[in-house]
Amino acid sequence: MNVIVIVADSLRIDHLGCYGNAWIQTPHLDRFAQEAVVFDHYYPENLPTIPTRTSWWTGRYLFPFRGWRHLEHDDVLLSEVLWDQDYRTALITDVYHLHKPEIHFGRGFDEVYFVRGQEYDRYVPPGAVTVRLEDSPHHRLPETLPEDQKQLWRERYEQYLRNQTRIQGEEDTYIAQVVTAGLEWLDRQMNRRHGSKRFFLWLDCFDPHEPWDPPEPYASLYAKPGYTGLDLVDPVPGRVGETITEEELTRTLELYAGEVTLVDKWIGLFLDRCRELGLWENTLIVFTTDHGEPFGDHGIVRKCRPWLHEELVHSPLLLHLPEGTGAGTRCEALVQAPDLMPTILDFLGLPVPETCTGQSWLPLLRGEMEKLRDYAFMGMGRARAVYTQEWAYLLEVRGRGPERCPAQLYHRLSDPRQQKNVLAEHPEVARDLELALYRFREKLPFGFRHL
Repeated sequence: MNVIVIVADSLRIDHLGCYGNAWIQTPHLDRFAQEAVVFDHYYPENLPTIPTRTSWWTGRYLFPFRGWRHLEHDDVLLSEVLWDQDYRTALITDVYHLHKPEIHFGRGFDEVYFVRGQEYDRYVPPGAVTVRLEDSPHHRLPETLPEDQKQLWRERYEQYLRNQTRIQGEEDTYIAQVVTAGLEWLDRQMNRRHGSKRFFLWLDCFDPHEPWDPPEPYASLYAKPGYTGLDLVDPVPGRVGETITEEELTRTLELYAGEVTLVDKWIGLFLDRCRELGLWENTLIVFTTDHGEPFGDHGIVRKCRPWLHEELVHSPLLLHLPEGTGAGTRCEALVQAPDLMPTILDFLGLPVPETCTGQSWLPLLRGEMEKLRDYAFMGMGRARAVYTQEWAYLLEVRGRGPERCPAQLYHRLSDPRQQKNVLAEHPEVARDLELALYRFREKLPFGFRHL
């Protein structure tokens, strides 16, 4: 049996047809959902990019004591476990944060292929090409930004513009490059004459992460007539009305939707090739994301605040089991990112390391259990959240200053977009959820704990 994990970074769950979206075209992932188990209540544990991948690869809850940082020497990684079991392992990605020397996320992989140049990746050096931020129709430095922040964002935007000089059309986009490299790797594995033919492929796509700059026809696919403002593909994170207007935000969301459709197309090409190669019958295929993205849902754009609202944390998860097991079904249980490693090892019949604090999903899918947990716990920076099927409780620890987010309680069944804070009406629910969070933290192994 083989394993393929496909990640599309920053993909909002409400932007996929299989999760109820009616205006964005995602036919390939929607088809895949019909052939997979669809999880309706999946959440990360530790956000954003690097912390979530650490959770996936270690099978551990880490939000109380480890954020955005390198892997530890004694981490037991999924890739290492499978490599030790004679699986051919590969990481193919354009998530440039994984390439940074201080992060070093290539451990345990026989082959690592980095597609360079995403976002502010220092790939095309300043002397290689001359760019002027003032000439860009896609960027603006808000006048209210402090001078040091203006300089920071100018440097980031100019690096992005230099990187973009290499992109001439759809075939050059980063999602296309990652998928093409993945297809070539798959073909090589199927033609191998020596060594193990069992493989583990982690195909990690940074899109639809910002900048939201899809080529045509995707850039215009969802555009409404009459807009004459800037196409802000990479707005400065901040409050709507300060760093971006309502009209600009609407257009930016259209660009994001276009990028989602672009991602859907290329992942669809990859899935089609898996079908052609006969991998549908002997391969566990997982599709997911690390988190969503705020687009004004609570007054902010991008992750300018560590607010663990629905639009950021509720994430898609599709699981294809060989021979169509569970195809077209939906799982209502609460599941989380640390469960991925135990699930994969359980599926392969391999022992789960005692370091894992996540749980396998297979007992749910076999009907042996109705749920794995009553609570989903997560953190990002100083923010914490507890989600249940009915409630979402958000709080902040060690927060100071005017931007501290007050504790919030939402009734998910009647208010799925989390627009009405009902903490004052149900203080006892908030107390119970916070107590559950503290008790969970105290049960976590491995060293010091601070909430």
